[in-house]
Formats: sequence, C-alpha cells, structure tokens
Amino acid sequence: MMFDPTPCELGEGALWHDGRQSLFWFDIMNRKLFERTLDGHVSVFEFDHLTSAAAIVDDNSLLVASEIALSILDLETGNLSFVTNLEADDDVTRSNDGRADPFGGFWIGTMGKNAEKGAGSIWRFYRGELKRLYTDLTITNSICFCPKGKTAYFADTISGQIMSVSLDTEGWPVGTPDVFVDLREHGLNPDGAVTDRDGNLWSAQWGASRVACYSPNGTFLRSVSFPASHTSCPTFGGVEFDTLFVTTAREGLAEPNDVDGAVYAAPFTAVGLPSARVIL
Repeated sequence: MMFDPTPCELGEGALWHDGRQSLFWFDIMNRKLFERTLDGHVSVFEFDHLTSAAAIVDDNSLLVASEIALSILDLETGNLSFVTNLEADDDVTRSNDGRADPFGGFWIGTMGKNAEKGAGSIWRFYRGELKRLYTDLTITNSICFCPKGKTAYFADTISGQIMSVSLDTEGWPVGTPDVFVDLREHGLNPDGAVTDRDGNLWSAQWGASRVACYSPNGTFLRSVSFPASHTSCPTFGGVEFDTLFVTTAREGLAEPNDVDGAVYAAPFTAVGLPSARVIL
C-alpha cells in the first residue's frame, strides 16, 4: 500500500525511528527530509545541500550526511550542527546510501553527482573519527549489517553484485570483501538494502519494481512487488517492526506517473530490528 504519496525525484535513506514511531526518508535532489508518523502527521526539513542518509542519535536528533559534511539535525528546531567534513573539497561527489552499524558507527557512501565512474567511496564514522573504507566505487548502495554485527554488506550498483565483509569486535571490516549475491545474469541493479531479525537481506532493485529477499547464504527466497519502477531503499518499521517500507524515485523515468516517487508499506512481510543508534 502507499504510505506517503509525495512524489520524490530521488527517494532514499528510509529510516524507522522507534522512539518517535515515525518513518524518515529523503528526497535527495530536492534537498528535503520527510518524517511521517503512523497516524499521518508529516514534517518536512529542508537543506542547503544534497543530503541523503541519516542515523538516530536520540529521540530528538539525527546524524545526517550531505554532500559536504556529517551534521546533527535537531528535530525540534530544524537546526544543523556541524560534526565533520565529508569530501567537502570534492565538488564532483555527494553522499548517497548510509546506515548505522550495531557498534554505534555510521557507514556512508559517496558517489559522483552524475555517477562519474569510480568517484565514490564508503566511509565509517565511529566515535568521532571518519575513516575511508573503500574507494573506486561508482554508485554506493546496499549498506546494512547482519543482526549480530559479524558481517557488513554493500554494493556498487553498476557492478550488479552485493558484497559481504567480516567485521571485527569494533565493527571494522576485516579481509577482502566477497560476493554475497551476483545479480548480473538477471540484469538486476542492487540499490538500498536492510536485514531482518533472521539475518535475511532485503534488496531494493532499481528498475525492477521489487524488494527481493536473500537468505544469509545468498539464496533467493522471495520478493515483494511494488507499483513504482525504481524501488530504492527499504527498512523495517511499525510498532512490531513487521512492516517493510520502501522509498521510490522518479529519476530517470521518461514518463513518471503518480505511483513513482511515493513511499510504500508492505505490512506483515517479515520482522526487522530497531535501527541502530550512532555514538558520537
């Protein structure tokens, strides 16, 4: 079902805030963040820069990633407080997919504003420090973590593959990433992803009108279809965390219609976990 009809040019960064019982999501190209409660109350935050992903700090603030910085957004006032630069000296790139990890860190991917080849990186902000993890990526996506915090996932959408990498006891990647799911033979494009409480990975697949579920060993289990073509970022939420929310986009569609760019909800799909909170 349609959760919110607002036509986002590039809906992304879906985040369920259990403390507020509300869903947050971004329209990156229009520099907006939306918050909608289950009873339909909507708040809108506007930014000066392209902003794409967030993590929960507490009930009244989020850590948000923009094309130039990580900042704290005060949800009561709408004010931003600078935390650290994020590729602020690179006019080519912007932030893209991001998610808090189970250790209190925040992983954030960057990419070229025009998807310039190899312009993107994946960074991790952890206890006040921002470190680059991976480089030479084009469209960073699928950042999520297994429930016990032993594995991280990410993708470069143009590769058609979702990668996995082991994590140490502080959440830093160890060793070389492996291919978790290879979607190339199916012509699928991995966008955002999230895991459920059983460790299954749910992948929004750009252009395929679906979110697909893969077991912890990478086996395809099932998919949930949506009216919009460009499904972009999923998350689990609701009172019991058993609703799958997904953002969509109008970007790249020759003739977008009313279903494109909206946010959708699929109740009783699977059970997720509360979004991790970031430690500043």
